[in-house]
Amino acid sequence: MLYVVEVPHEGRAKSWFAFDKEDFMRKVYATQADSNEVIFASTTAREQLERLAAATDSPALAAEQALLQSLAEQHGLDTVLYRADPLLGNAVYQTEAIDEFDACITAIAKGLKVCRIYGSETAAVNALYSDPIYDPVDEFYTHMALREQLIAMEVITDDL
Repeated sequence: MLYVVEVPHEGRAKSWFAFDKEDFMRKVYATQADSNEVIFASTTAREQLERLAAATDSPALAAEQALLQSLAEQHGLDTVLYRADPLLGNAVYQTEAIDEFDACITAIAKGLKVCRIYGSETAAVNALYSDPIYDPVDEFYTHMALREQLIAMEVITDDL
């Protein structure tokens, strides 16, 4: 089980859970569906150049085509290329592998004041009671966001 706490720059914190990494990634993709940003993709220069050949001309497409041509010349048309806009920048490809889970973490954390992800119930409970970001007085809403999520998942009991 993964527990996620999102603290925006303004407004109240929220907490949510995912059953595992795959569920987390599905949820991130679902929340980012309206974005033009590519969270994670692996492709080849050949595949992308064929796709772009069918698209209408624009300055952005021309720049992407030039980048892909350069990568194809350096690494070959069929070398796997990775793209993760939140990690690398918009329409940047690289040959070094990128972990999809890491790309999703970066995508969800983008634009937040703080984003914390706990990989177990124990880690989430320990953070709730020891991490200053969950101080029940100074960080009341952040504390309550994680606390309510842990209560809803029956990890801790409501002791108020």
